[in-house]
Amino acid sequence: MNIWVCEFCDYIYDEAKGVPKEGIPAGTCWEDVPFNWNCPYCAAKKFAFKLIEQNQNRVNAVSMSILNP
Repeated sequence: MNIWVCEFCDYIYDEAKGVPKEGIPAGTCWEDVPFNWNCPYCAAKKFAFKLIEQNQNRVNAVSMSILNP
């Protein structure tokens, strides 16, 4: 899961946590967050968010299963 930050107010959107009080359940990928969703702190549009952390655990798990069948 990835972590995104609002460029205007530094609000963090963590895909693993979602924003349940706004109808975005935990585990919701950024691509699946509605286009018209706004930052809950400053109302910035979705395009104002930038990726700050990309979790590679899924890639690492697949790599390990290939290397160690």
